[in-house]
Amino acid sequence: MRRGPLLIDLFCGAGGFSRGFEAVGFKTVLAVDNARAPARSFKANFPNAEVVVEDIRGLSCDDLKYLIGGNSVDVVIGSPPCEPFTGANPRRMREPLDRLYRDPIGSLVLEFIRIVGCFKPKVFVMENVPAIMDGSLKHALRKEFRGVGYDVYFNILRAEDYGTPSRRIRVFISNVRLRPRRIRKRVSVWDAIGDLPEPTEDPVIPNHEPPPPLSKKKLKRVIRLGWGASLIEYEGAGGRRLPNLIRLDPRRLAPTVLGSSRFIHPYEPRLLTVREQARLMGFPDNHVFLGGRDEQYNQVGEAVPPPLAKAIAEEVMKLIR
Repeated sequence: MRRGPLLIDLFCGAGGFSRGFEAVGFKTVLAVDNARAPARSFKANFPNAEVVVEDIRGLSCDDLKYLIGGNSVDVVIGSPPCEPFTGANPRRMREPLDRLYRDPIGSLVLEFIRIVGCFKPKVFVMENVPAIMDGSLKHALRKEFRGVGYDVYFNILRAEDYGTPSRRIRVFISNVRLRPRRIRKRVSVWDAIGDLPEPTEDPVIPNHEPPPPLSKKKLKRVIRLGWGASLIEYEGAGGRRLPNLIRLDPRRLAPTVLGSSRFIHPYEPRLLTVREQARLMGFPDNHVFLGGRDEQYNQVGEAVPPPLAKAIAEEVMKLIR
């Protein structure tokens, strides 16, 4: 039996990116994340992968190569934290270059580049928010990737164009041009979650337990809340006001799912369950999320949507085969 191309997933989270790649025949041999709960989720979903719970800055090339038995890898993927770059973060640094070189979290992008230089894969794909191209950042990233031997493309893709039931625009920085074929039909909120049963304490479908209860005050307001309206707002970068606790319109796409986002069910006065939120990201029901409830919601919102990951993986598979 022919072995699938080998894959490393950096900043792997709960495995949305790998989920899409494995769906088309890639084999994830190594995944790295510094947070225990998402790493546990990754291992539960990809038991054959070596999962390392470490700060990537402390891992040398030799360490990583040893973990995979000295094998070469075909593809490196990863999603370094976007918080230093996103406009949703009111505390992001004012100067774009500082977000990459001075912010200790933003500089994790440079660790991704370092490890790409270690393994010299045929293809790499790094996901982040489009704001990672602000100001002179795009030029700086080109320079850094050239330093390890690669020219890059900045592929801006919308998750909803590939079957994800929620809006999400991201840039995928890679050494190949990515032009996945879009699907014609958009998947609505109700298409995604309408067939789920009522949540129970012992659900047949994983992560479909009753969500955290709303306070009496919020519950009164939720009952009157119309589709598309939000219960609260929070402040993003530059004082921008951003909505949260949005009541979903069942006929439309969901707004962007974030680690901090929670949604109100279209027809019931309650939050979505973790499974319902995962459905909005295109996760299959057999993909489980471990850890505390907030950790599970965060793992969903911080993932690459599997339908988008699969569309990218199909393009990469064509290129390396």
